[in-house]
Amino acid sequence: MKSRAIVQVGQRELELRTFEVPQIGDEEGLLRIEHSGVCGSDWSQYKQGTYSGVIPGHEPIGIIEEIGAIAAKRWNVKKGDRVAIETMLPCGFCKPCIKGKYNLCQSAGGNKINAYGYHSIDIKPSLWGGHAEFMYLDPHTLVHKVDKDIPAEIGVMFNPLGAGVRWASRLPQTQIGDTVVVLGCGQRGLASVIGAKESGAKTVIVTGLTADEHKLEIAVAFGADHVVNVEKENVVDVVRNITDGEMADVVVEVTSGATQPVIDSLDLAARGGRIVLAGAKYNKVPEFNSNKVMFKELTIIGALAVDYQSYEAAIRIIESKKYPLELMHTHSFSLDQADLALRVLGNEVEGEHGIHVSITP
Repeated sequence: MKSRAIVQVGQRELELRTFEVPQIGDEEGLLRIEHSGVCGSDWSQYKQGTYSGVIPGHEPIGIIEEIGAIAAKRWNVKKGDRVAIETMLPCGFCKPCIKGKYNLCQSAGGNKINAYGYHSIDIKPSLWGGHAEFMYLDPHTLVHKVDKDIPAEIGVMFNPLGAGVRWASRLPQTQIGDTVVVLGCGQRGLASVIGAKESGAKTVIVTGLTADEHKLEIAVAFGADHVVNVEKENVVDVVRNITDGEMADVVVEVTSGATQPVIDSLDLAARGGRIVLAGAKYNKVPEFNSNKVMFKELTIIGALAVDYQSYEAAIRIIESKKYPLELMHTHSFSLDQADLALRVLGNEVEGEHGIHVSITP
């Protein structure tokens, strides 16, 4: 049996190739891909040409096609089950793994991550990414069952929603009655609205640009109480007015590249407030006033990826059908349209406004 898969071979260069599907051992599995979410990091990887020689895609949902006896018992799944696959492949033995921080696993060495979508196709059995018909499941895989009644294009949002749960709920320990400001309204910003609301936040405020008006409308549909166009309003002044000067208990910064929101977060946070920094930057943040951190006793938390509990919570939220998640999933593309899928997510296709995008074989 063979599997088609997308391979990144260079900067903005993708190839559709065919690979042999491996024989599955006792501790392994094989996933038949239904949908593979396209992440902002996939876009960065495509645009910058990093990790060439890989099958991208680290947010897959699909059906267990084959599974070994030990893997079936370990993962509590069987052939035919629908599952969501976590990004990370933790070793289980390094210091972060032992301490329960497997998202920081050191087994890949340096700044590399041991994860699906990042392994070279030269490492057998090559099928290490979700942008394919089939994906190999390593013994270290972390697996979550997903209800088959959920449309696959909705279920595949388990990863960004898991990030919203972890970044806007679990990490800052959001409580009933809190005011939460979410800086950025991409898929993870919108998911953070849900994470905050599920924790009992009384007031959720979301920011965006003029080009993000459709996303801000979705934020309201997900439960946001206020939205702010930062090109028309000063977000610090708006939050000050909404909170009668008390400011936000929690600030979640999820913008990509922009540094001003990091600076704003120090003014947006209340005394004793918590700030979660989860948006990747490409330049250093200028004029970061550490005195504000000290005098306000702020807690600043870095956020990388998602953990098991947050994935589980996200899947249960999806299965509850409580939120109109179909508003966030804007595009599904076939494998031979992978280049288009990435450019839509990167806002490079005129007339297309991608939020959550996936690839389906």
